[in-house]
Amino acid sequence: MNGCRQDGLTQIIACRIMTTRAVVKLAALDSPSRATQQEHTFMSSSAQKKRTFVGFGFGAIQAGLFLYEAMQSQNFDRLVIAEVLPDVVASVRTAGGFFGLNIADTDLIQHLELGPIHIENPAEPEDRLRLIEAIAEAGEIATAIPSVNFYVSTGPGSLHRVLAAGLRQKTRRGGPRAVIYAAENNNHAAEILKEAVLSQIPPAERDKVRQQVQFLNTVIGKMSGVKTDAGEIDSLHLTPMTPDSRRAFLVEAFNHILITQIEFDARPHLSPYRRGIEVFAEKPDLLPFEEAKLYGHNAVHALAAYLGAMHRRQFIADLRQDAAAMAFLRDAFIEEAGQALVRKYAGSDPLFTPEGFGAYAEDLLERMTNPLLRDSIARVGRDPARKLGWNDRLVGTMRLALRQGITPCRFAVGTAAALATLDPSTLRHGERGHQVLANLWQEAAPAPAEAAQVWRHIDAGRDMLCQWQRTGEWFKKSRNSFSPSVCAEQHASRPTG
Repeated sequence: MNGCRQDGLTQIIACRIMTTRAVVKLAALDSPSRATQQEHTFMSSSAQKKRTFVGFGFGAIQAGLFLYEAMQSQNFDRLVIAEVLPDVVASVRTAGGFFGLNIADTDLIQHLELGPIHIENPAEPEDRLRLIEAIAEAGEIATAIPSVNFYVSTGPGSLHRVLAAGLRQKTRRGGPRAVIYAAENNNHAAEILKEAVLSQIPPAERDKVRQQVQFLNTVIGKMSGVKTDAGEIDSLHLTPMTPDSRRAFLVEAFNHILITQIEFDARPHLSPYRRGIEVFAEKPDLLPFEEAKLYGHNAVHALAAYLGAMHRRQFIADLRQDAAAMAFLRDAFIEEAGQALVRKYAGSDPLFTPEGFGAYAEDLLERMTNPLLRDSIARVGRDPARKLGWNDRLVGTMRLALRQGITPCRFAVGTAAALATLDPSTLRHGERGHQVLANLWQEAAPAPAEAAQVWRHIDAGRDMLCQWQRTGEWFKKSRNSFSPSVCAEQHASRPTG
């Protein structure tokens, strides 16, 4: 145990191994904040009782949240990851199962090397068998893949088939009870995953699986990303995923993650279930917090991206120096999304009070615009068609506000900006915007009267956006009143298209 130490920010794991792998150094960060970087090496521990963690997907959330917290807990001695990209699997294996992680705090970036992990490609038969075996022994499992749409794919390596095979093996051999964290950005991810997995389990075995496993929704407000630009990686002095990799994981330090409350039936011969990843907070009703994430956090993040793009900004952090922009985002967060959520969920939790939500908004705005995250407007604003969905973060927030008697004037401007990002001609032709939105909302089949009401507000937001473009006075006159339409006059001499 000699030579091991504990750092004030993080705890170094597995001291008996640390003596040969530890790296601790300080360096100046060549960035606007001149932040201090700290580099440490972390290793998974040798716990008294073996516990296994299995993760699907090896992106920033899997690496920077689930694996990091699993190692921090010192409750696991086996960490197994399923990843479908052959080059990533090969790279991590070449590095001996170790990987780099960068954690941005308010004034510094921590550089860590974590491991070892076992990484398997479910498309490869031998890897898949090892993965199924790990699932059978796992007490905690996390899916952190790009979308719930990837739960099901063709072939035996599909996530839902591999997970089903592992859970069947778990029940047959009496393996440990397990929870499955569904980390995809969908309020019903756990239910979607559970249905897909159970479809691959014979009906006679399903009750046993349900007794052994719980699928949990999550509210993950942790901002993260995978950096692939070599210049950006170099300028931030980021530690790459592996020495031969062209990608780097960068996540924020925030780790207040909410999950569905775990409720295994009590059994006389079994001890109560205890999570190995202890930092997550369980909630008996996660829906209010899921809506606060989608219609608060995600909505304002999108608002910042689309308006920032129209204002020709490159990074979300660029808005931090613009007092008018920050005031606009703060008002949208607190006066529109916040008031609507507080009215809807009053009395359910301290978050849903004016004081609680105000503090939540201020904290998130500070974190969103953290320059050390280097969060690009292009990344946050990608896939505007999905984000303009009837139930998604922009239109969904407008509808929530309207149902609570609040005029969503700022979100209307942001929605018009998102629409212009998707189809620039919508700024010149309001009817074109209606057509685009009607197509996007077709599957949701909204009531005509409600759709018309939302359109009217988006049209007003479009007018304000056009006025900003014409005058150059961005983020002005944002208080519940819009100027008359100026777009027709502004673009009268411009060609269509």
